[in-house]
Amino acid sequence: MTALLVCFIFGPGIIRWLKSRQGAGQPIRTDGPETHLKKQGTPTMGGVMILLAVIISTLLWVDLHNAYTWIVLLVTIGFGGVGFGDDYLKLTKRNSKGLSSRVKLLWQIAIAAVASILIAYVTRQPLSTQLALPFLKDVLINLGYFFPIFAVFVIVGASNAVNLTDGLDGLAIVPVMIATACFGLIAYLVGNVIFANYLQLQHVAGAGELLVFCGALVGASLGFLWFNAPPAMVFMGDTGSLSVGAALGSVSIITKHEIVLAIIGGLFVLETASVIVQVASFKMTGKRVFRMAPLHHHFEKKGWAEPTVVIRFWIIAAILALIGLSSLKLR
Repeated sequence: MTALLVCFIFGPGIIRWLKSRQGAGQPIRTDGPETHLKKQGTPTMGGVMILLAVIISTLLWVDLHNAYTWIVLLVTIGFGGVGFGDDYLKLTKRNSKGLSSRVKLLWQIAIAAVASILIAYVTRQPLSTQLALPFLKDVLINLGYFFPIFAVFVIVGASNAVNLTDGLDGLAIVPVMIATACFGLIAYLVGNVIFANYLQLQHVAGAGELLVFCGALVGASLGFLWFNAPPAMVFMGDTGSLSVGAALGSVSIITKHEIVLAIIGGLFVLETASVIVQVASFKMTGKRVFRMAPLHHHFEKKGWAEPTVVIRFWIIAAILALIGLSSLKLR
C-alpha cells in the first residue's frame, strides 16, 4: 500500500519532469511494427517511479538488520542504474541503441557477481551453494564453486528477459507483478521453519523478510500500471525492466527456487527464446522463424491488436504462475 501510494502521489510529477527533460520522448524503432510510430513522444525512464516506491516502502517497513533485503536492494538499484545510463544515452543520442551490449553486460555481471558472493556468504551451510529441484523431495545439487557463476546467470538472465518482454503498453509489468507476488509467498514459506518443514521445502532463515520487498514491488508495479496502461503515459524503460528482472532473479536464488522462476516467469523465457531462435535461424539458414522477434511482435505482425496480445500474454503468465506454485505441494 505504501509503494502504491508513493506512485500515485509522485507519479504525475515524475511523468511531467520526464516529459520536460526528454522532449521527443523515447526513440521508436523504425524496424518495429508500424503501429508503434504513434507512440513517439511518450517519455521513458518510468522505472524511476518503481525504484522510488520500492526503496521508500522497503526501508520503511523491512527489518533493517536483515542482510537479504539489503542484497536484493543492492541488485535492484545497481541494475536500475545500468538501465538509467542506457535510457539516458538513448535520449541524448536520439537512437534506440543506448549503452553498448558489452558495457551493459559487464556491469550486470559485476553487480550480480557481488550479490551472488554475498548470498552464498549470508546463507547458512550447507545450503549456501545448493540447487534445489522442484517437484522432488530433498533433492539438492551442490554447485560448490560454480554457484556464483550459476547465480550470475540467473540474475542477468532474468533481468534481460524482462527487458525483452517490455515492448508493449502494460505487457511486462503485470507478469512481473504476478511473479513477484508468487515469490513473496515462496519467501515467506521458506523463511518460516514450520511451513518449510510441512511443505518439505529447504528452510532459509531470514528469507521471510523478503515478503516485505516483494510486497513493495507488487505495489509499485500496480501503481506504475496505472500510468502504463494503454495508451501509456510513460514507458518503464531499461531503468525499470532491468531492475525488476534482476530483483526477481536474486529473490529466486535466496529462496532456492531458481528453477521455479523459469516456470513462473515462463513468459519471459519464451520471449527470450524467440529472440535466440530468430537470430540463430537467420545466421545459420538466412531464414526467420518468426515474422519479428521478440514473440509479442510476431503476433502483432500476424494482425493481433496490441491489447489482445497484452491480455493473452497476461493469461499465459497467470497459468505459468499457477504451475510454478504447484511445485510447493506436488512432490
